[in-house]
Amino acid sequence: MLYSTTTRLKTGAVLALAAAALTACDAGGGAGAQSVHAVGSSTVYPFAKLVAENFSRTFPDMRSPLVESTGTGNGIQLFCSGLGPNTPDMVNASRRMKPSEFDACTSNKVDEVIELQVGLDGIAFASAKGGIMLNLSPETVYKALAANPYGKPQTARTWKDVDPALPAEPILVYGPPSTSGTRDALKELILEVGCKKDPAMAALKESDEEKYKQICTEVRDDGAYSDQSEQDNLIVNKIVANPKIVGIFGYSYLEENLDKVQDLPMNGVQATYENIANFSYPGARPLYVYVKKSHMRAIPGLGDFMKEWVKSWGKDGPLARIGMVAMPAEAMAANTAKVQNLTILTKADLEAE
Repeated sequence: MLYSTTTRLKTGAVLALAAAALTACDAGGGAGAQSVHAVGSSTVYPFAKLVAENFSRTFPDMRSPLVESTGTGNGIQLFCSGLGPNTPDMVNASRRMKPSEFDACTSNKVDEVIELQVGLDGIAFASAKGGIMLNLSPETVYKALAANPYGKPQTARTWKDVDPALPAEPILVYGPPSTSGTRDALKELILEVGCKKDPAMAALKESDEEKYKQICTEVRDDGAYSDQSEQDNLIVNKIVANPKIVGIFGYSYLEENLDKVQDLPMNGVQATYENIANFSYPGARPLYVYVKKSHMRAIPGLGDFMKEWVKSWGKDGPLARIGMVAMPAEAMAANTAKVQNLTILTKADLEAE
């Protein structure tokens, strides 16, 4: 059975008992000791849940994995907080781990982390079927949502204020909160791209990166952009209720709700499986899973759960059937090898991006 909200340990006494149980399990304890525990991205959550369900069918004698939707940022923080039974074994992420997060992991002795790319997704912009229709671009989105576009006061109230070709409808955008990997990807793939259209901003990145980040990624807080919860389905429900609202969420939620919502193209490119797979869609992004290698002996089934991901991520696999975009063949092969070889992530790997 899966629980979307759960805590393993609630008191100091339970913590002590669980620590002893983990030690016993590491020495050869049985399958009843602990289940795999994964936290993290709301975007990756439905995919991780399906992998967990298939794992339970494959290994009926194992305890079912516990999967929590905490958001990428919060999930990585929990994952990196330390080792032991009161910490997650895995974190699902809708963006790559940051070098600073890797440092937090290693400072807490989480120094053997396996990184798997498990598929692709896209940051979709959508409205209710029959609702507002916009032809967007990263520059348009940046000008509409930035707190201080190009370092100047934000004065746009309607989409027409941003681009005369767009309708004179109020800018009303519901999107992910700051703890979400989707918000981080929105900044990197859309807002920064739009911001750097101004040569002065590209130059500012070289001279004052902190100021550049503030100007290029800080989102307005005057009500035009509204932070929503980590649950993308809530954004879908809200835009369906108001045809003037634009919602931002993962592609899989767009595909799942095409009977209720419509895609708003980016640079004239629709958010479709094919366009995300070939990266012609500007909001295409990889999805990740991170695993503590040191937990593999202690947590029964953790290694097999990783292998279940490999079995699931093919173009004709179960994850594609619920909206995940499969990786290119070479990426699948590289990540399959990571599972087979238990390849450890290094900070240099992250900084090479």
